[in-house]
Amino acid sequence: MGYLTDVHLRGFERYKYNSIDTSFLSVYVMHPFWNACVKYLPKWLAPNILTFVGFLMTVVNFILLAYYDWNFDAANDKEVGNTVPAWVWTVAAINILIYYNLDGMDGKQARRTGTSGPLGELFDHGLDSYSAALIPIYLFSLFGTVDLPPIRMFFVIWNVFLNFYLTHVEKYNTGVMFLPWGYDFTMWGVSGMLFVATLLGPGIYRWDYHGFTVANIFEVVLIGSGMVTSHPFIARNIYLSYKNKTGKMRPTMEMLRPFFAFLWLFVITTIWSFFSRNNVINLEPRILWILYGTIFSNIACRLIVAQMSDTRCDGFNILMWPLAATVGVCCFPYYQEILGEDLPAEYERWIVQGLTIFSTLAHWHYGYGVVSEMCNHFHIKCFKVRTPSSQTAELLQQNNNKFKSH
Repeated sequence: MGYLTDVHLRGFERYKYNSIDTSFLSVYVMHPFWNACVKYLPKWLAPNILTFVGFLMTVVNFILLAYYDWNFDAANDKEVGNTVPAWVWTVAAINILIYYNLDGMDGKQARRTGTSGPLGELFDHGLDSYSAALIPIYLFSLFGTVDLPPIRMFFVIWNVFLNFYLTHVEKYNTGVMFLPWGYDFTMWGVSGMLFVATLLGPGIYRWDYHGFTVANIFEVVLIGSGMVTSHPFIARNIYLSYKNKTGKMRPTMEMLRPFFAFLWLFVITTIWSFFSRNNVINLEPRILWILYGTIFSNIACRLIVAQMSDTRCDGFNILMWPLAATVGVCCFPYYQEILGEDLPAEYERWIVQGLTIFSTLAHWHYGYGVVSEMCNHFHIKCFKVRTPSSQTAELLQQNNNKFKSH
């Protein structure tokens, strides 16, 4: 099963990375640090290995916190205190910093080893789209469902999705990746919050003042930072690309096309969150976040493929068909009249779990397929550096074989 057409592959051949980074933290602090660190990496180390190891750190965090706090209720009892062990917060904080720094160093390692190309960027941003769903989930265990109920978690996650997605919508229309200021501060902020949970105890995040909680501050800062430091600048950059004729100059509906799949997903998941027969958002919040994050990542990955290959993006995502059908079944209002009983909660749990497994496998298949097709087209390997010395050795071996045959 092929996911990339000849048009995609020819577009990737023409693709050239173009980015602008104006964050003072990134430009004056992190990039010099990464430039110094990357010198200690062996040149045989493929940059995609750095990317993948960093992503795995976010997966380890998710598994750890899921084990100790599956239902996000570990912080609910103020008298008992947060039941997640202190060392888990330390490990999670360190893993976030590993992810962040490896994510900053992979591109530098690619240029250092002469392996820069569209595969590396696609691999990097594709995994980042998955991490966008995983990272905010860690913080939910600091607040618990008392201070941050699942329905508010839902909107926090969607705010993270929006911030990530808008950057790629911007690039789809301008041809330039304007690296957002908020990313560096968010990574340091998340790791800082996790370290504070170790040093001062996670109970500090259950503090409130006349009903105004730390969770409220978290929501205001997260949503407000995107509205102040990201969204207006993205709109301005797209507008200037049209005004100055420097962007892709797509018609209005084509410019807005990336939002179609994104908005469809938001509408469908919102309906399920509010109108589930069994209030599934409170029954299986963690599974739902993974389901929503997986489908979001698939939408984002397909947009990234479109922007890099300069092709038309999808207006609807195929994984939303089973999601829409599931939501229709789980929110159907006439069970009592037609079936004589309502939809049992256990059935809805099984449906959520089954759909999550299916969507995850489908997304993994898509990612594996796209990477394999690009590797085959460009005659490269995802996790191996094809150094000049190995190429020379291969040519010498071919010449020796020819000499022996003669």
